[in-house]
This record gives sequence, structure tokens and C-alpha cells, in this order.
Amino acid sequence: MTEQYHVPGPGDPKYGVPGGTIDPGDALDDAEFARLDPAQDQLDNTVTEHDPKRYAEEGRGEVRPVGTEEALVKSRGQWNQALRRFYHDKTAMAGLIVFVALSGFALVNTALNPNGYTNLTTDYLVAPSWKHPFGTTTIGVDLFQACMRGLIVDLQVAFIVAAVSTIIGIGVGAAAGFFGGKIDAVLMQLVNLILMVPTLVVLIVLSNTVRNSSDSTVLLALLVAALSWTYMSRLVRAEFLSLRKRDFIEAARAIGASPQRIIFRHMLPNAMGPIAVNTTLTMAGAVLLESTLSFLGLGIQPPDVSLGHLLFDGQSYATVDWWVFAFPAAILLLLILSIFVVGDGLQAAVDPRKSRNR
Repeated sequence: MTEQYHVPGPGDPKYGVPGGTIDPGDALDDAEFARLDPAQDQLDNTVTEHDPKRYAEEGRGEVRPVGTEEALVKSRGQWNQALRRFYHDKTAMAGLIVFVALSGFALVNTALNPNGYTNLTTDYLVAPSWKHPFGTTTIGVDLFQACMRGLIVDLQVAFIVAAVSTIIGIGVGAAAGFFGGKIDAVLMQLVNLILMVPTLVVLIVLSNTVRNSSDSTVLLALLVAALSWTYMSRLVRAEFLSLRKRDFIEAARAIGASPQRIIFRHMLPNAMGPIAVNTTLTMAGAVLLESTLSFLGLGIQPPDVSLGHLLFDGQSYATVDWWVFAFPAAILLLLILSIFVVGDGLQAAVDPRKSRNR
């Protein structure tokens, strides 16, 4: 009796070929079977470190040495590759280390001594020492404690502004760029109208409201965010207008993908590079804007402090008691530069259109 093989039939949707039996000479070879089952073909050609010998014995193709660059690249996802590129960017990592160090010092100091910036001493305008690492102010406040509190306030403003403006900007820009037509026209008219409003003038006008607020930090951040999302929306709209005519977007439409899936699955990841950079620019801009308002006496109000407020208090002593002005200025400069450097590194790492190797 002739030996026969069973071929999966219509009852097995994985292969989708007619059922029946065939002689051994007519059996599907490895190439034909792989064509019918791409998942099996992918499994056969995947380099694993668990049992490479078994794949060699079964004759499933060449087994490459585990740990080669090619195998690692294949096994990584898009975000893992982005993290790897960012990790190997020395400038971006240096900026991240500075940013994390500043934030960490401020958070730890606030947790250990939450009211240190309000404690008054009898040491007035004392130069930096072991007791007072940054010296003291004109009213006897330890400048190190005040700088750490000011750093916390600036970080709060930066993160709130970045989060709110990015969410609004992505929503408006994605809708305008993807749908186009009347939706695009109406949303862009709104954006242009807000762009005509001078941000600093509006904040100065509303400064009295900020001063009288029980939480001036949050209110100021929300006001800045309400006027800062327009640049993000224009950037996202431009990216979406460029992407929506690409072949992979047309293919997604052709297979019936919903607008939400196309936006969040296909278009938004391809726009993440510019979005990441603009978010970091927004954070840096928010810190600068808050510092400007506080320097003018219109931002964060006592008893709370910010780096801009400390600069305002120390400007008249900059050439005499240098530490009162120098330390807040140095911390503010390091904070802004680190944010800019991290943003540049994120652009190169996250943008899927960049090369794998920088």
C-alpha cells in the first residue's frame, strides 16, 4: 500500500489549501510549505539562543552565530532600537545625566527638608561655606535650599506646559492634517488667531490673577500652555500632510483601516521625532518664560520662589556678592541646555526615518 500524506484542507484556515491526500513524491517541499505559512517561515529563519542545534539538525537554513549585530537588529522592536541609538549618543546622554542629576538633587532635598527655603538665619550675605554651600541671601535664607526649591518650581511649570500643550497640539494638528478640507481651514484659522496674541503681554495682563491665586505655579503653567500649543499643532499638521500621501498610508486605507488606527498606528509614530524635539523646546521655553515673568516680579510670588525670582533678588549684588546671582543663573543655564541637548538626541533616536547607525 502506498504511503500517503495529509494536506490541510478548508477546515484548517491557517493554510487555506484544498484538503486530500497525495503521494510522497508530490508532497510539498520546504519552500512551498513556507510560502503557505509565512509565520512558520519566519520561525524557521529566526535565530534563537535557546536551541540553535535543533534548527541546524532539521535543515531549516543557515544558523548564524548568536549575538551578531544582524540578529540583534532583527529581534529588536522600533522603540528598542531608538533607545539603543539614544544610549550611544554621548552628547544626548550627557544632557540626560545633567537633567536627571539636577532633578534628583532637587527632589531629594525637598523630601528631606521641604521648608528649608523659608528658614531664616542670622547669617546675612555669607559667602559659600560648608555650612551654606551656595552662601546666603540678603535676608539670611540658605541659597542652596532656595535654588533647589526654585528648580522644583521651574520643573513643575515645564512639565505641565509640555504635557498640556503637546496633547492639545497633537490633537488639533492631527485632525487638521489628516482630514483636511473645512476642518483644516477652521482649525488653522484658530491657530493663526492665537498666534497673533503676544504671549508675554497676555501673561503680564493676567499677572494680577496669578499673584492672587492660591496655587500660582499651576495657574501660571496652564496659562502658558494655553498659548503655547499652536507651534506643536502646525508642526504635526505639516508632518501629517506629508505622510498621508505616502504609499503605506494609502495601503492602510485600502484595506479598510479606521482613521484612528491610521493616525495612532501609522502616522503618529512617524512624526514622533519632530514632536519630541518640539516638546523639549516647549519645556525650555516655559522655563525661560516663567523666569522672565518672575524676574519682572510678575511670576511666582513669595513665599514660594523660582530661579527667575532668585535672579531678580540677586541682580543688584552680582558684582559684589557674586554668589547670590551666579548660582541661580548657573542652575537655570544648565537646566535649559540639558533639555535642549536631550531633545536633539531624541529626534535622532525616535525618528524612524533616520538611519540605524548614527
